[in-house]
Amino acid sequence: MPKWGKLSYAQKKTVATIGMLMQKTEMAKDGARIGVAVSGGVDSFTLIRALLIRQAIIPINIELMVLHVNPGFEPESHKPLTEWCIKNGLSSHIELTDYGPRAHSPENKSKSACFYCARLRRKRLFELCDQYNLSHLAIGHTADDLVTTFHMNMTQAGRIQGLSANESFFKGKLHMIRPALMLEKKFIKAAAKQWKLPIWKNNCPSNDSTKRTYIYNQLEAEWKKNPVTRNNTFNALRRWQLDLNIKNA
Repeated sequence: MPKWGKLSYAQKKTVATIGMLMQKTEMAKDGARIGVAVSGGVDSFTLIRALLIRQAIIPINIELMVLHVNPGFEPESHKPLTEWCIKNGLSSHIELTDYGPRAHSPENKSKSACFYCARLRRKRLFELCDQYNLSHLAIGHTADDLVTTFHMNMTQAGRIQGLSANESFFKGKLHMIRPALMLEKKFIKAAAKQWKLPIWKNNCPSNDSTKRTYIYNQLEAEWKKNPVTRNNTFNALRRWQLDLNIKNA
């Protein structure tokens, strides 16, 4: 029996859906060095757990490395991640920054705090990928993020755009991948709970008060009136995004 034991339905769903997307979009080939951006939240933590299982069963060699950029609201919050990486034999780069407080300070004059902090963290993640010669940067975006981003782009920016499962950066030197993009958050939450992952609370003062949260809450309110529309929305956008990525692969 593998060291992860018998998998529950949610865990199997998580591992299988991630594997399906990685295979169909040719995310990683033999020798890929994947840095996984782990924030400490449920999505990214579950992603690295599932990728460890995928790594053990796929017929190619891939390397995994955890990348954590602490935004600085709680300097010791990443301690559970440090211990988890050691326990699971994972290499990691974990660092403390001041990006969060800076994003909420007068330094940030024109952008939302979340946009400013995310930009700083992504820039640092790109630097770390270059520093460790990583070929891929894996982000924990889910199908819920795909649906929300699509509606945000459509209603706020007037364009049709979702979230790519596999994006090329720096003339192909780095690929940003989203292995969990076809997976609904409800399965991720269930799998994370069953794996007993040491997820910690997001202490950002802007948590749950963003435009993204507002858009998703509006969608949820509409879906409650007719639950069928939720499944139809998710299925339609997943098929659309997957077809788009396969076409451009």
